[in-house]
Amino acid sequence: MDGVVTAEAPDAAACPACGEAAGPGARFCEACGAVLAPASGSTTPDGTAAPSTGPADAAAGVARPAAPATPGEQGDPGDLGDLGDPDATAAGAAAPQGARDGAPDAADAEPAPCPACGGEIAPDGYCLECGARAPRERDHVERRASEHVGGVSDVGVRRRRNEDALALGTAGDVAVLVVCDGVASAPDSDRASRAAAQAARDLLVGGVGAVAPPVEDAAAWSRLLVAAGHAADVAVRAAVDDAASREDPPSCTFAAALVGPALVAAGWLGDSRVYWLPDAGPAEQLTEDDSLAAELVAGGMTREQAERSRDAHAITRWLGADAEDATARTVATRPAGPGWVLACSDGLWNYGSAPDVVAGLVRDAVDRLGPDPVAVARDLVGWANARGGHDNVTVALARVTGPAGTDVAPGTTAEDDPGTVPTVRRRPAGSLAGGPRTAAPPTA
Repeated sequence: MDGVVTAEAPDAAACPACGEAAGPGARFCEACGAVLAPASGSTTPDGTAAPSTGPADAAAGVARPAAPATPGEQGDPGDLGDLGDPDATAAGAAAPQGARDGAPDAADAEPAPCPACGGEIAPDGYCLECGARAPRERDHVERRASEHVGGVSDVGVRRRRNEDALALGTAGDVAVLVVCDGVASAPDSDRASRAAAQAARDLLVGGVGAVAPPVEDAAAWSRLLVAAGHAADVAVRAAVDDAASREDPPSCTFAAALVGPALVAAGWLGDSRVYWLPDAGPAEQLTEDDSLAAELVAGGMTREQAERSRDAHAITRWLGADAEDATARTVATRPAGPGWVLACSDGLWNYGSAPDVVAGLVRDAVDRLGPDPVAVARDLVGWANARGGHDNVTVALARVTGPAGTDVAPGTTAEDDPGTVPTVRRRPAGSLAGGPRTAAPPTA
């Protein structure tokens, strides 16, 4: 998620790999780590000039090895302590409290030498000798909570750090999807997003398991999602010791979905999204972005125009120490038949926002790869990266079987549940063009 828009210096040079502006005299790109000018004495162990690696390689078509879909929580290990359940089961395993997609984070390992030249990696993640960006565990993460629930998070092509976070779980036949997108302009937002995703996932997995029959209760699920948003906000504020005292504290968006055979409920703050993509009938975007672009659409602008506007990704609600309200809005729908629920960060919908476009991508991937949610999510992430990968990309998927005994005809739509009324949308001062501007809101 982007930071606050700032003007570029008129004499700034552009990185040949990713196009980001670079200050006069800069040797390496701050966005992707590519070499901007040959460094004096910078060579590989065999005496040749050191190559540029990292996201610049992706822009040049160099493939990154994909991490396997294994248990374990996303994130740089160890910097947040144990935010999960010490007894969390492996992916898909049965447990009384539900299953989660991974175990608590392990301690940080000693940093490996630079893969390009063998040099020392600095704390900022770049080689002190050649400037290459060292790969991070969080650059590409694949998670699976069950056979029908999985997701992928990727750093993208242009970003130096993956500030998206993904957390998955199951409780009986109910799937839990959580996606959080860190505000790039605020330091440590990658830690904030991971803390938020884990805290929300754990509350939802435990909460669904404790719901009295009937388990698929729209009002109960709505209350759980609101509680998960508050738990995520507490986790964000606790993720960094001095967060409350910072001028620009760590913050992130929040999108979560509870997915059962006959009920789907979503809660959100910011512009990470949840879509319902039925096998038959029109697709729906269940969430409504908390962003300036959404305000423009509400004012009559088309979706395409609003999402191309200068402040399209400026969000109006988020999680963090400077958030005025962390109460998630909620919505529920009762699927009439089978389909997919997809939660994602704006790194995906930047390139295909409309529900029918997202549905087409999923259906095409399923036709080619089969119904494996991790494989389909990986395909969508690759699609976004092939179109520029300007932001981190996260996709989480859960397969919906639909109510037992249903026979869905093409054109059938889902039934919106009247029992979940979204919370009132708040409009901060200066969120509309022409109004008095205060501080610019974070942008997604």
